[in-house]
Amino acid sequence: MDDTQTLDFLTQKMMEFDRGDPMRIQHLLKVHRFAQLIARQERLDPHTRFVVECAAILHDIGIHPAEEKYGRCDGKLQEQEGPAAARPLLEEAGVSPADAERVCYLIGHHHTYDAIDGEDYQILVEADFLVNFYEDALPSESIRRATEQIFRTASGKALCALLYGGD
Repeated sequence: MDDTQTLDFLTQKMMEFDRGDPMRIQHLLKVHRFAQLIARQERLDPHTRFVVECAAILHDIGIHPAEEKYGRCDGKLQEQEGPAAARPLLEEAGVSPADAERVCYLIGHHHTYDAIDGEDYQILVEADFLVNFYEDALPSESIRRATEQIFRTASGKALCALLYGGD
């Protein structure tokens, strides 16, 4: 499979994983597209862009396992349960072990904002925030504060301003 086929395969598998949960499916599609757009606008190399796109597609895979195990799915439980659920899909898709490890790391940290260690991580976080701002109907002051504290890419900041106003 080439990278595009792998991303399509993972998207299909995640839609099957989240079958009957249109909110989760639409969330992953939106986060993926924002991550893809930011990565392209920031001129990430194709390999790093592929890794962040895989992570964006799979980032919330820990939600349903956390709900089944604990009856809730807060961010830390998503991070805890996500990598184990993602590994078999990444393996089935033929993602290299090194790339699968990085994708699982990103999934396992996408709600941890004080240790962002790469462009892929930063872009995943920003894409998730762009979608969550809307889906959680956050007030403009909360959006402004989060953007100031979390966003680092020019593209993510510009998209936030387009979507929610501001500079």
